[in-house]
Amino acid sequence: MHMQERIIFMGTPEFGAAILQELLDEKRNVVAVVSQPDKEVGRKKVLTASVVKKLALENNIDVLQPVRIRTDFQAVLDYQPDLIITCAYGQFIPDEVLNYPRLGCINVHASLLPKLRGGAPIQHSIIDGYKETGITIMEMGSKMDGGDIIAQRSCPIEEDDTYGSLHDKLIPIACELLRDTLDDILNGRYKAVRQDENEVTFGLNITKQEERLDLSQDYDLVYNHIRGLIPAPCAYFMVHGQKVKVWKVKSSNLQHQGVNGTLHFVNDSLGLVIDNRLILIEELQVEGKKQMSVKDFKNGLGREWEGLVAE
Repeated sequence: MHMQERIIFMGTPEFGAAILQELLDEKRNVVAVVSQPDKEVGRKKVLTASVVKKLALENNIDVLQPVRIRTDFQAVLDYQPDLIITCAYGQFIPDEVLNYPRLGCINVHASLLPKLRGGAPIQHSIIDGYKETGITIMEMGSKMDGGDIIAQRSCPIEEDDTYGSLHDKLIPIACELLRDTLDDILNGRYKAVRQDENEVTFGLNITKQEERLDLSQDYDLVYNHIRGLIPAPCAYFMVHGQKVKVWKVKSSNLQHQGVNGTLHFVNDSLGLVIDNRLILIEELQVEGKKQMSVKDFKNGLGREWEGLVAE
């Protein structure tokens, strides 16, 4: 049986749920969970709980959902945590909370800090052309992702990785790293290392503007941008004033003369000309329609698309 230090976990999406599950599997004493408020999802705006909240409730753990934890934090302190662990929570945590637990607050962050501080490090590691990323466990301070580093583990980024595939590779690495370091954290037996401020880069949350592809960029930049946003929120370009989201893509060495953005079918792929080379789109979604394979698309709506130039 592990020591019964009182742990509060703070997180919201699937990545956070995996870390919470790890704490539960290891029989840690999680006294409460803090997650973002329920959100309206889909066209019907169904009020939906986060995956972290659902997991906590399944395990009979109290859940707090402050709309603004900056001002509404007293309920968190009332649980008298010895340690707070956060992973992809999604709000800035005030000093009153950070300074409360006797063992401090630690954060599980999906990059090799000081690289890619911010809320979308996995997406940006691909968009920005990184060859590797990883997981950092760090002490939390008032500066975003700027605290001292407790432990790190790296993960290569393959040429065909998407945000989705890399996210799924990083989860077990994060769980394992937490498992390997948590006893030392609870015993105060670790040495944290300061981040080198000269090495800082950012991976901030994806803006609406960043979802649109800039087809004037070079081949690798466009290809990386597309796969860095699969399966969410998906990058898009415009054809005939309609958004076309790209759901599945691969790079190729196929040459095709044309201005950037020219569309050219190759078997069951839609080639997007960038630098006279084809990025091969295999699944897409035209605004107002369902996601579909290019094979199906080509036999229907796509018939007139050969040679069109996307914007």
